[in-house]
Amino acid sequence: KLISLSRASAEPAGEAGAPLPSRSFSAAFRVPAWPGAAAVVFLVALLPLALPWVARADGTGVPVIARFSGASPGEALPAGWRDAFLSRTARRTRYRIVDDAGISVLQADSDGTMSGVSHTVRAVPLPGLRLSWRWRISGAPRGARFGERDRDDFAARVYVLFDYDLSRLPWLERAKVRVARSLYGEAVPAAALCYVWDPDSAREAAAWSPFTDRVRVIVATSGAPTSDGWVAVSRDIVRDYLAAFGEPVPPVTGVVLATDTDNTGSRVTAWYGDLVFSPARP
Repeated sequence: KLISLSRASAEPAGEAGAPLPSRSFSAAFRVPAWPGAAAVVFLVALLPLALPWVARADGTGVPVIARFSGASPGEALPAGWRDAFLSRTARRTRYRIVDDAGISVLQADSDGTMSGVSHTVRAVPLPGLRLSWRWRISGAPRGARFGERDRDDFAARVYVLFDYDLSRLPWLERAKVRVARSLYGEAVPAAALCYVWDPDSAREAAAWSPFTDRVRVIVATSGAPTSDGWVAVSRDIVRDYLAAFGEPVPPVTGVVLATDTDNTGSRVTAWYGDLVFSPARP
């Protein structure tokens, strides 16, 4: 997804015209005119900067994301999670904590809307580092198509953001990222993996985002929702990054969850369980 960029001081309206929280990354921007600028703009939109809550490494060197299961049901997000508003014009997806069979999970309700929630992470990509979670969806956005810009909707997405070494980019690409970092801070990433649930594509299907070749989209779950609902996912993010970019894996800087149906105007609900980083399996 892209946002419209401008340094304007006015805040975009949120649900029912309400202003967005000042701590969320919701400033309006205008996309620069140079070719490929969408890559920087897209990634800037995904990460609220300068968050005080950071998931840091535990005793094994592996960070642990705040668990939704420890939160109380309600509209407030757990500490560390913040709105990531990805468009000036689209209405926001509603995120809240709900009870599911005695366990708190994140529920996302999208009705022609687009936004996400993000969490900053500091993680060294040790070999075999995995990100695991479980998710459930009510259905898929009608008319969505994997890899098509105008139909780029998914009931559930999990982004992993990386601190890509700018020296590996061509000089023009480096300049774009440096301009973005001068405006929004050093945490602006230049590479990301995006895991999606797509009922019509084969599991493990992968393609570059239709908006930027700095985001690799991977089908982590395929098919329609099952009768029992929840699907567990565990990804070796080091292996996935190497397969996508073919370069040494940089540190992880954040994760973003997103449920969006703004292109198709569909109505879907998704639920996300705990997200946890873990070391390589024995």
